[in-house]
Amino acid sequence: MATTKDYGLGEHTYPRGWFMVADASKVIDRPMAAHFFGQEFALYRGKSGRVVLLDAYCPHMGTHLARNTTSYVAQDGSIEDDCIRCPYHAWRFGPDGKCNEIPYSTGPIPPAAKIRSWRVREYMGGVFVWHDPEGGEPDYELPEIPEWTDPAWVCGSYDDLGVVPIHPQEAIDNITDVAHFGPVHGSQTKFFENEFRGHAVVQRMGGGHRTLIAEGGPMLVTEATYHGPSLLLTRMSGLYDSWIIIAHTPVDDGTTYVWHNLIVKSPSGSAVATPEDAATAKIYQDMALAAFAQDFEVWKHKRPNVQGLYVQGDGAFTKQRRWYSQFYNPRAKKADLMAQVEGIHGARGMEPAPQAMRDSWTVAKAETA
Repeated sequence: MATTKDYGLGEHTYPRGWFMVADASKVIDRPMAAHFFGQEFALYRGKSGRVVLLDAYCPHMGTHLARNTTSYVAQDGSIEDDCIRCPYHAWRFGPDGKCNEIPYSTGPIPPAAKIRSWRVREYMGGVFVWHDPEGGEPDYELPEIPEWTDPAWVCGSYDDLGVVPIHPQEAIDNITDVAHFGPVHGSQTKFFENEFRGHAVVQRMGGGHRTLIAEGGPMLVTEATYHGPSLLLTRMSGLYDSWIIIAHTPVDDGTTYVWHNLIVKSPSGSAVATPEDAATAKIYQDMALAAFAQDFEVWKHKRPNVQGLYVQGDGAFTKQRRWYSQFYNPRAKKADLMAQVEGIHGARGMEPAPQAMRDSWTVAKAETA
């Protein structure tokens, strides 16, 4: 297992950005424990519907707020309004992390009786947290995908793929890896390029695909964009118009949690997706997951690619890694790093993407303008 230091990514162990921490449908008014960025969290949905993410440990005696099922506080329900009670002594903390009641004490609540509350956002069926080692405000926003709320599109449920024993860098490498499409996915790639712009990197590709397109079928055209270091949105046309959602979040330094989802335009062409459309979309999501699993299996069993032996035709790996390093360094270094990579970069021997496809790159343009 390789660490951030091994890859030489930057000063911070964990990157700056928006990261998925849960499937929103699984966050209820019972606390659930979560472990990301090398630390423990307590995650819950308040009675108002608000999602709250707090540091896990009570400042009183260090009790974990979400890893208890046997105390009567936990059995009776530790969530009150949007607050949570510690299962050990029933101290109550608000969604801002401040203790607002100590049931057995008549004295003032100590100012130190507080825990960190994290900025979270429900987004396309997931719960995302803003993580910044420097403690700054978000410097980019999560992109809007109108199809998520369009009744003509089917939104799938998240495939929870769990923890994979790789550093996120190994997954990010895929965005520039043109040469793997044939051996791994059976693609006959017709064009390929990358564009680096601010917090986003895009991969434009067109060709065949043995998993997602039947032999003799239409060309599979994909536009995969990383928005920050962890959220990959891929617009795909071919058998059906669709969006692939892949989110991955550091668990510890060198391990990563991964989710996968698909949004599919109603296969029947209906203005409102039917149950039959949903069933067909689920089959297509399973096909997309099978394609992703081809990458996943390689990642789980490879040794870390700390310094690759790259050749002509491999793609813009070194530029991609420099782009990715912006999230592991202080913001003050971002401009210098991006000056070395911004722009469109092709792969030796590969045609560039059509200009019309570049012009339609609406999501990344809106978010990086």
